[in-house]
Amino acid sequence: MSLRVVFMGTPEFSVPSLEALLASGYEVVGVFTQPDKPKGRGGRVQQSPVKETALRHGLPVYQPVKIRLDGLEPLRALRPDVCVTAAFGQILSQDILDVPPMGTVNVHASLLPRHRGASPIQWAILQGDETTGVTTMLSDKGIDTGDMLLRCECPILPDDTADTLSRRLSDMGAELLVETLRRLEAGDCPRQKQDDTQSTYDPMLNKDMGRIDFSRGTRDCLLRVRAMSPWPCAWVALKEGALKLWRVAPAEGCGAPGTVLRANRRDGLVVATADGAVEILELQAPGGKRMDARAFLLGHPIDAGVSLDEVKL
Repeated sequence: MSLRVVFMGTPEFSVPSLEALLASGYEVVGVFTQPDKPKGRGGRVQQSPVKETALRHGLPVYQPVKIRLDGLEPLRALRPDVCVTAAFGQILSQDILDVPPMGTVNVHASLLPRHRGASPIQWAILQGDETTGVTTMLSDKGIDTGDMLLRCECPILPDDTADTLSRRLSDMGAELLVETLRRLEAGDCPRQKQDDTQSTYDPMLNKDMGRIDFSRGTRDCLLRVRAMSPWPCAWVALKEGALKLWRVAPAEGCGAPGTVLRANRRDGLVVATADGAVEILELQAPGGKRMDARAFLLGHPIDAGVSLDEVKL
């Protein structure tokens, strides 16, 4: 008889894991996801990607504001054999964890115990890791502290952004999840305690983390632009608003950090850092659209020698 599974997830990262459970024949008896939220400038209320997927498959959806308070009884009523979480976005209480007799399997986008927390993909890029991966684990009351089950490694490519890396890891996580459940059913799934001395914990992202400080050097600038894409996006404060930086590359030059060294169609938009320079390849002006920086300069000339944060567009 197929396992009764309750799935808990919210963003796009979670969707392949839910799809994999259904494709593998598991009985998904309910899906928990975050409540609908307004997004964008118009404040239009949007469903989470997991909710959209669940409804498309005709699955019952539950959206507790706080699952430990208003989700416990609905979860008990579903009588799951096992729960699965993948970027759900809420901390599970011990009462919740005690409901499924086989426990709660979490799909975490890092090689635990490194990069515990809510934003492991972004932090792996930001800290310059060359390798990351996915770990399945049995959840406990801590934040990503439970026993590890299976792991799968993945290289971080030189041009990876948080978005491109997340897509690869989400697909890997879906495959690893199915293998984990099958081995748990068979009774031969390995289980290993985490070495807390090797752990790192990364805080949630916020908009300020995207702010570029050219005095930190070229490497920090390059990593931050990649790690913060697509959200909160790297940015430089102008008087008109935030100038978003979508792509940058190392460049030749030196000067006071933040100074525009070159700004023309031939040389591009080059800005000094503490130990060199970067060329801004793709940007987005306040209220504008993403575009190639050299094309942007044709309609928005910028003088060399000024600080980028003092530019008037």
